[in-house]
Amino acid sequence: MKKHLIMLLLLAALLLLSACGGSPSADPEYTAPIVVGFSQVGAESDWRNANTRSMQTALSAANGFRLILDDAQQKKERQITALRNFIHQGVDYIVLAPTTEDGWDTVLYEARAAGIPVIIIDRMIYGEGQIGLDENGEPLFTCWIGSDFRTQGDKAVRWMEDTFGDEPLHIVHLQGNYGSSAQIGRTASLDAGLAANPHWTLVARDSGDFTQAKAQEIIGTLLARGVSFNVIFAENDNMAYGAIEALKAAGLTPGVDVHIISFDANQRALEMVLTGEISCNVECNPLHGPRVLEVIMQLERGETPPRYTYVEEGVFTIDGLTQDIIDSRGY
Repeated sequence: MKKHLIMLLLLAALLLLSACGGSPSADPEYTAPIVVGFSQVGAESDWRNANTRSMQTALSAANGFRLILDDAQQKKERQITALRNFIHQGVDYIVLAPTTEDGWDTVLYEARAAGIPVIIIDRMIYGEGQIGLDENGEPLFTCWIGSDFRTQGDKAVRWMEDTFGDEPLHIVHLQGNYGSSAQIGRTASLDAGLAANPHWTLVARDSGDFTQAKAQEIIGTLLARGVSFNVIFAENDNMAYGAIEALKAAGLTPGVDVHIISFDANQRALEMVLTGEISCNVECNPLHGPRVLEVIMQLERGETPPRYTYVEEGVFTIDGLTQDIIDSRGY
């Protein structure tokens, strides 16, 4: 790994000499990029697309990288195949945004045997019954960067408790992909909230797969059946968008007839917080590219990056939110 850092430093020095009238060497050794294989879950949401763009910008040719991007289209089997292809190609680093938390042990052992560091982003993985550890307690991956999804869910539940008090809530729960860290953490929070608040009732729960179209279909079907509810707990912004469309089509006013709690805090969603259509939006920051870049450069310098890096995130409601805040965000 250190050889890449040396190459980049030499390249910078040679370019400086060239600018001063020297002639840089044509030896390709000095221009060899750091090759990173990135297995992305898919393009199911605005969050995911922002995450991909962040990685592409940070791990760009201009920064000395060659990024090999593979879109898994929501299929774990495609991701495992992609990781094996990266290993076969002899990439310098692998970045994995896993579809689900389990089922990665074998391919991660293969990456370890090949000497390729693996950086996990966004969702967590499990190994041998423990988070990221093998049977000897050794890590199956180099490091992980992402969000504390249980904490995000707890923030949403706390807002609901503070806002509605003892008011009876009839809740529709739109879950993300089953088995993903975001779905597991946010669902656990709502379950805890339901257990702690006897005046809350869960009237429906279904997976919208983090997509707008499926969430719109679920809410539309519930409304057509005459199911009554006054809160939608949507595990990402795109599902909130679908819920809003279904409510409007039924003649209901989002934020008035039905309160919507969502996650991600994309710019479009925050615009809906300003208009009152989304009542509470918990941040989930997708801009992991610079964080991955920093980890790789630490490894290139022979340093040991933190095993786990949790991103600091906030909660947005109409109180204190301005257009300037929305415009200043990178996604």
